[in-house]
Amino acid sequence: MFSRLLFFVALLLVPGILRAEEAPVEKAGFAKRLTIYLAKGPANACGAGCDRWIAIEGEIDRNAAARIRSFLLAVKDPLLPIYVHSPGGNVEQSYAIARFLRARKAIARVGRTSVGACSAGTQIDAACQKIKAVKGEVEAELTTRNAMCVSACAYLFLGATDREVAPDSVLAVHNSKLMFVVHGHPPPQVVADFRRREMVSADRDRNLFLAAMGINHELSNLIRTVKFEDLHVLTRPELYRFGIDARPLPETLWAVEKETRPYIRKIAQQKKGDGSSFRMMEWRLFCENKDRGRLMFVREFDEGAAGKSTVVMMAGTTRAIAFGRLPARFGKYEVWSDPVTSDIVKAMLAVPHLQIGESTPSSDGKSDTKSDLKPDFATFDIDTTGLEQGWTQLLASCPATSAGPKPASPLPTAVSPSVNAVPAASPAP
Repeated sequence: MFSRLLFFVALLLVPGILRAEEAPVEKAGFAKRLTIYLAKGPANACGAGCDRWIAIEGEIDRNAAARIRSFLLAVKDPLLPIYVHSPGGNVEQSYAIARFLRARKAIARVGRTSVGACSAGTQIDAACQKIKAVKGEVEAELTTRNAMCVSACAYLFLGATDREVAPDSVLAVHNSKLMFVVHGHPPPQVVADFRRREMVSADRDRNLFLAAMGINHELSNLIRTVKFEDLHVLTRPELYRFGIDARPLPETLWAVEKETRPYIRKIAQQKKGDGSSFRMMEWRLFCENKDRGRLMFVREFDEGAAGKSTVVMMAGTTRAIAFGRLPARFGKYEVWSDPVTSDIVKAMLAVPHLQIGESTPSSDGKSDTKSDLKPDFATFDIDTTGLEQGWTQLLASCPATSAGPKPASPLPTAVSPSVNAVPAASPAP
């Protein structure tokens, strides 16, 4: 497990070392040593036109910064995104890595990299670590779902100039703890005073670090309130307010969910007003047979909206592809479900973005559901990256038209956007 004994010389002559995590590495599924390597995946694996990235994963150990710096200096392409997946570790090493990322103007995202050549079910055994240590690129898959960057990893992440936390991944923080061993028998008050001075110094260092990274000072205030034994998952409004991820519409790529009945999923969070709240949305595309699919759209109900709204999805400015009517209401969620023909799916695959238009009924209770979006529609775009690859995978297991299954229920198995607050692999507090 993470070491609880961080040494300094006898009689407290050298400052202790800050730790921000203590969960068992093996239990959490992380290597004990921070690993960095080049990964290559399918087309658009890391976004439109992106199939190569840098993976950083595992515990942030006491020698991590030097290794990360040496590796990145040898990478000539500064635009390769860095995907991090880590339970934290040494705070001072995180600061050092963050400063190097800032000098490099790095792009960082929270994401999990899985190397196909490694044994099924593990990415941390000795054989897999050896594969990741080879020079050059390794074939891999990338996902943001249940990826995490917690504790000291959050400081590392803040060093990047371009930061993205997907709606289905987690960035979490808590206060650090000074861990040390005392040799000899100094008076208890001496030890207590030393500990207090070191924590004050640590708070000051954190404030200076966050200010240098351009992060709102409120984050430091929040961190001080979270016990070392706990973790606080930063909410989307907090990510926005602190300046960590200031996107008004963070979204995932379309990705296949390998359930009993597979489907393609996309999740987005839409900023409302000044960013003090975000609205969760999820799309699911099922394959009912070779000629027909079913598209579902789930979102949180807007309590502040006047009346019921309708939603239209467009492929381009002239082609309505789904919805255009009132949704079903289940608790705090609104659910739309429409069949889509193969021609409509092709229209979706042919454009880089899909346009979502929303309208509130007029005073006479009527809503405009024509095929074009009127000027009074509130609209936003969602990316289609990953949709074509996902649909191709679904078609491979989809029945022929003549043997098509009974049309899907108008509701998904779970009507709420299935985003976990904390990944299953998260360290226990």
